[in-house]
Amino acid sequence: MPDIDFWYSIGSTYTFLTVMRLDDWCAENDVAVKWRPFNVRTIMSEQSNIPFAGKPVKSAYMWRDIERRAAKYHIHARLPAPYPISDLALANQVALLGMGDGWGKTFTQVLYRIWFDDNIEAGSETAITEALHRCQQDPRMVLARARSADTVSALEAETEKAKKLGVFGAPSLVVNGEVFWGDDRLDDALSWARVGHVA
Repeated sequence: MPDIDFWYSIGSTYTFLTVMRLDDWCAENDVAVKWRPFNVRTIMSEQSNIPFAGKPVKSAYMWRDIERRAAKYHIHARLPAPYPISDLALANQVALLGMGDGWGKTFTQVLYRIWFDDNIEAGSETAITEALHRCQQDPRMVLARARSADTVSALEAETEKAKKLGVFGAPSLVVNGEVFWGDDRLDDALSWARVGHVA
């Protein structure tokens, strides 16, 4: 079966739903997914796409929609969560480092929990530090590495890869060059991986 890449950006609210249920979904469907953090804000800025900031009606809908979907999946959340987050790039630079070191997925899940359960915005050093502690990582060392020119460049490179694939938002799943955008497209991505079309 083709690889399924999960392109996500800490800072995306709907990505919370995917992050919280993806492990169970993979186990239920006997499928593996590669987690790929990137900077969605870079791509959205290039498209002059400002999703919810300054749009009260759309923002209210988003939080209610996430609340409904979280209830459907039995995922706890205290909503609304602080939004937007202050340092999206740093959060994703830490996640990318963690992917290379083997703790990136756990860090992402923990940081989303801190954001959506404890209501501490995920781009803050407080939230990132706490998530790193919970992952048994040294925050000072990791944050120094995350802020290094090499890691900044690595996230920029991943973001460029996502853009070249046609990824324009998060969460997105990519299967054989096909992009499936949104938490509600998990099953379509799996169908494409298995049979080459949406069943």
